[in-house]
Amino acid sequence: MKPANSLLSSYGTTVFEVMSRLAIEHQAINLGQGFPDDRGPDPVLDAASKALYDPPNQYPPMLGVPELRQAVAEHNKRFYGIDVDWQSETMVSTGATEGLAACFFGLIEPGDEVVLIEPLYDCYLPIIRRAGGIPKSVRVLPPSWELDTAALAAAFSERTKLVVLNNPQNPASKVFTRDELEAIAALCRRHDAYAVCDEVYEHMAFDGRPHIPLMTLEGMRERTVRIGSAGKTFSLTGWKVGYLTGPEHLLQPIAKAHQFLVFTTAPNLQRAVAFGLGQGDGYFTGLRDGMAAKRDRLSVGLAGLGLAPAVCQGTYFLFVDASPFLRSGEDDEGFCRRLVTEGGVAAVPVSAFYQDRQTAPKTFIRFCFAKQDSVLDGAVERLGSYLAA
Repeated sequence: MKPANSLLSSYGTTVFEVMSRLAIEHQAINLGQGFPDDRGPDPVLDAASKALYDPPNQYPPMLGVPELRQAVAEHNKRFYGIDVDWQSETMVSTGATEGLAACFFGLIEPGDEVVLIEPLYDCYLPIIRRAGGIPKSVRVLPPSWELDTAALAAAFSERTKLVVLNNPQNPASKVFTRDELEAIAALCRRHDAYAVCDEVYEHMAFDGRPHIPLMTLEGMRERTVRIGSAGKTFSLTGWKVGYLTGPEHLLQPIAKAHQFLVFTTAPNLQRAVAFGLGQGDGYFTGLRDGMAAKRDRLSVGLAGLGLAPAVCQGTYFLFVDASPFLRSGEDDEGFCRRLVTEGGVAAVPVSAFYQDRQTAPKTFIRFCFAKQDSVLDGAVERLGSYLAA
């Protein structure tokens, strides 16, 4: 029989899926997969329920219902001072990942180079390559995750079509500083490149760090698309509602790709997200502070076991240095397999987030702390018993 697409077929089962399956098989506490374990804010859930019986449940507009697109524009103005025309500069996607795919398919021509900062969210590479793009990666490394701006500059060329910026960064838990963002913006201007900004953790920047959209920097308003996510902002990852903001000349080709990917998104969920984006400041600061408290809770517990945490400035992921517990010849993936099968706790190896796993860091593992406190405490207790033994 004729083979399937060779590029996508080359990607095996992800280590995230492997660890999750092992967690089920061994009844482990799963801190590997990145999703909260609560049900989300009741007012937003109530709005979604009501919307099922109020407006029609037929195809909504392809770009999104007006209520949500207006709310996205107001959100940009409220938090970042960005003036947005909701009718021509916003679009709703079926999750941020579909929004990213629409950006890559809508903007990349075969042979275009795309600059990425790794460790990477795992969907970037296969979609960029399937769109014909050529990835050019720059690394940040644990435990400090500092950006080498000279290496970043070397990754740009006259063939660079766009840079993908994930800020706050999943999985590195890094919040880019203004100086780092200015360096990225300068390179985009110098090479006439676009920026696709994955900002789904925008409301989870910790310890007083501001989230600064690249779009707000000089010369970037007309060359940047920023993507938000109801899944992250409202802890409703299963809803798959994302939203894009960008200049009309970029959103037009992106919308055409979106049209042929999914066309549209559930209307009741869109209206509920519109309601959610209009909530008071207390909700957003509560989300940030609550996640920071969970980070601290897990950090203290793991540090007490000898698992030294890497810098965690945002998102809901924490990396720790497992080197004191690695057996001879064992790497991060092997340690994670041992933890889930023998220790009863699932984590993810950091090397899984780099293009070249052979040269990637091999002593750090990742935990998700967006869980109930009792779950975090239970994981620390299990790890303590196992590592002590």
